[in-house]
Amino acid sequence: MENDKPIDQSAIDAFINEESAENVDEVVRKYEAESRFRKFSGNIGKLVAGICIAMSLFHLYTAGFGVLEAIKQRNIHLTFCLVLSFLLYPSGPKGGTNRITWWDWILVGLSVGVGSYLMIIYDALANRGGVTEPMDIYMGGILCLLVLEAARRATGKELPIMALCFVAYALFGDMIPGEFGHRGYSLERLIDHMFLTTEGIYGVALGVSATYIFLFILFGAFLTETGMAKFFNSLSMAVAGGSPGGPAKVAVFASGLLGMINGSAVANVATIGAFTIPLMKSIGYRPHFAGAVEAVASTGGQIMPPVMGAAAFVMAEFLGMSYTTIMIAAVVPAALYYLACWTMIHLEALKLGLSGLPKAQLPNAGEVFRKQGHLSIPIIGIVALLLYGLTPLYAAFFTIILTIIVSYMRKATAISFHGFIRALEAGAKGSVGVAMACAVVGFVVGVSSLTSLGLTFGGNILSFSHNNLLITLILTMITMLILGMGLPTTACYIVGATIAAPALIKLGVIPLVAHFFVFYFACLSNLTPPVCLAAFTAAGIAGAGPYKVGWTSTRLGVAGFLVPFLAVYSPMLMFAGTYSTFALVEALVTAVIGVIALSAALENWLYRKCLLWERALMMVGALMLMIPGIITDIAGGIAVGIVFFNQRRSANQKN
Repeated sequence: MENDKPIDQSAIDAFINEESAENVDEVVRKYEAESRFRKFSGNIGKLVAGICIAMSLFHLYTAGFGVLEAIKQRNIHLTFCLVLSFLLYPSGPKGGTNRITWWDWILVGLSVGVGSYLMIIYDALANRGGVTEPMDIYMGGILCLLVLEAARRATGKELPIMALCFVAYALFGDMIPGEFGHRGYSLERLIDHMFLTTEGIYGVALGVSATYIFLFILFGAFLTETGMAKFFNSLSMAVAGGSPGGPAKVAVFASGLLGMINGSAVANVATIGAFTIPLMKSIGYRPHFAGAVEAVASTGGQIMPPVMGAAAFVMAEFLGMSYTTIMIAAVVPAALYYLACWTMIHLEALKLGLSGLPKAQLPNAGEVFRKQGHLSIPIIGIVALLLYGLTPLYAAFFTIILTIIVSYMRKATAISFHGFIRALEAGAKGSVGVAMACAVVGFVVGVSSLTSLGLTFGGNILSFSHNNLLITLILTMITMLILGMGLPTTACYIVGATIAAPALIKLGVIPLVAHFFVFYFACLSNLTPPVCLAAFTAAGIAGAGPYKVGWTSTRLGVAGFLVPFLAVYSPMLMFAGTYSTFALVEALVTAVIGVIALSAALENWLYRKCLLWERALMMVGALMLMIPGIITDIAGGIAVGIVFFNQRRSANQKN
């Protein structure tokens, strides 16, 4: 169904050409601490840009010619990020936003001093036999304070507060009664564990940030310089713009694509939603629904292969698996998530009688590929390199080079020298927030390894649930959604993987699936009230109530919320465990039908508005299709089929 009434062409052109709306930066800065950079000019601006460029070049060099020893690589990475944290982020909202204060310079000096100290003594540490010197403790204590302050500036106060709670738990465990009590540790022992081992600040999470995550963020920065966003937007408009509810489907399509090069749900909402939300409203979608569509679509970008959120790289390292395995495992869950979102949008459009955008105003798909199709080569290239067996580090390094080369296939997409510099600077800035989250979450991981808190917490979950898998899954989901209220996705996943995933694994859940369950809900916490930053951002653009958008986002994402449970009971959907080809095909078919049926039941529409018994029967049938087993599949299929044919018959009679 095509709309005969022309839509403001300037709005469509602005979306396609990726022209920034005036309030996009302000919206992102309001809801995402990581984007609240100072704005510099003059010599200070050149100094900060120089540090960013040096950081990016260091990571490019080590990616291509060999990573340094673990602590050395992580230490240099952390030192760069500490320095940039104190230069880029003000100490507070009222503290002279664009002016670097004298105490910022002191913190910068201390950061360089501590980083240099560790590099100097590193080789001597092995000869000490584990004996620490007083200066080690002093420097380690300073580093802990620097990391907490830098994380407060870059990610918000919630993560440092949680880290301090874990520190208090380690120090005063002998005063805690019951199962959570322990013998307690001295401050010196705790600092030593955090500073001089790879189980604290310099742990696995920071190691992943110092290698894979940084290179993929830099890869995204170079893709942005080629005009990849314009290509994605044009392609989305061409493919989905003319169908019923076109702008909403464009939002899903574009947000999923852009999410591959932008790991932030909030930034994705602000960038894409600034254009798609007004377009959705212009054809008749209600403001809160338009905002919810964009929030759900943008959040899904973090679970969309091939380039997923930063937490996916941490997951690969935690599990000792290749990123390729993680990427392949994510394909079906991501597809089901977007299928649910797309179905509900389509049915909402049919229910409201909404049409698409006029085809005369939309770009031609063939023309889009002729002019910009070469920009898809880097995406294809990185998938091919990962499937070929290269590490994510090498794959990202070679794909960055490929991106630069490919950009020169068209003059309009060529990366100039200034574009190259901008990409280096943007990559470094974009990594600071993630790096500080990974560093400060080292307190959580370090204390958990020191006190066995993860095992204790997991044991209590199992005790409370009486070893019932479904109850344990629900408790884990609630834990992740609560953690996600205040923590960035990466930090939320790491905490969940440390304290909650072991309980699932103990109940027999495959480790890959258990960690994916935790990761999935760390991402979806962006949608669920009371704190749902992606939904709040969309609400600000849509001019709707934040909580109304949040609850609508949750409703739109409900089918997607069931996907992790589905994967636990049918791990073959993540290509995990042992299974036959027939079982895999059966699971895929029933999952797809179940997701569509559940979406229709929630939307209360198929060919027409559902009668009460139809809606109830379809809901039950959808859930039965999602439960493994041939009997439940047959029963669910019959239930859904009855509703489908009944609605189809009445629709034909009406016509």
